[in-house]
Amino acid sequence: MPQPLPPTQLYAAERAAVLTSCVLSSLGSGLLVGTHALWPELRTRPRELLLYLSLADLLSALSYFYGVLQDFDRTSWDCVLQGALSTFSNTSSFFWTMAVALYLYVTIVRGSPTGAGLLYCFHIVSWGVPLAITIAAVALKKIGYDASNVSVGWCWVNLDAEDRVLWMLLTGKVWEILAYVTLPVLYILIKRHINRAHAALLEYRPILSSAPALQPWTSTADKKLILIPVIFIILRIWSTVRFILTLCNSPAVQNSILVVLHGIGNTFQGGANCIMFVLCTRVVRARLLSSICCCHHDDVGWPWRSSSSSRQHPDPAESEDVPDPEQTKPLLPST
Repeated sequence: MPQPLPPTQLYAAERAAVLTSCVLSSLGSGLLVGTHALWPELRTRPRELLLYLSLADLLSALSYFYGVLQDFDRTSWDCVLQGALSTFSNTSSFFWTMAVALYLYVTIVRGSPTGAGLLYCFHIVSWGVPLAITIAAVALKKIGYDASNVSVGWCWVNLDAEDRVLWMLLTGKVWEILAYVTLPVLYILIKRHINRAHAALLEYRPILSSAPALQPWTSTADKKLILIPVIFIILRIWSTVRFILTLCNSPAVQNSILVVLHGIGNTFQGGANCIMFVLCTRVVRARLLSSICCCHHDDVGWPWRSSSSSRQHPDPAESEDVPDPEQTKPLLPST
């Protein structure tokens, strides 16, 4: 195996960009968790899975923030701790991302009933497998300083480990590459199924073509089904590129632009999920804005009874993004 490249130096601008991404992702994941806690009526099963994904992304962003802030230059106790936390949370994020896609595929395409058993399986796999891998890596002293050639300031697989490539695969890369393949396939199958269902409904029940609430929601859902795997790949591909360049012992791995893209891509998953499932989801966005306006009205002493009433009885147009599951099966209100 070729000798490792010299350490990648992080400049102030690169560190600032990645730290900002960590902060925004943490805020986005926190907002997703907050909306789930504040509004019980929006707690669907897909959004429950999104909650667990947000928790993994939040822990990942916080651990990366500490790593970039410290910019480790050797293996230390806090380097190992940060590397272990980021390894666990990052790998868990991959599993929960695939769990959301698998859940949507099973319920929409297969039409299979999904009880608590499937959720328990998701918990066992998405938390248990990353935890087992992380414990094994720490116990075998595989987590440590990696010279930022496969990271951006944080610690991951120890540069001195002889079998470091194997552990790079086990602690993230193999699951990342698996997600590159699994997510597009599952979401393409889901989208094809939805399109066929719409075509059949319009053919045999033409009256549905005049329904004003169905078309905007399905259009939004279709766009999100496309964006989920696309955004995931756009964010994550840069770390895979640097991993391959490291295996080839190429000095291009230290390119500043590639380093920044890697840092932002690995840390901004929570922010991207927040944009798609909070800011770009009408009912959640409307409730969030309503809460902000109510807080402002309280501060200035304005009456807000009417706004409270509107929250208790939301306008039908406001709920287009989350229709009744029984009315829209096999379509789900997840998007």
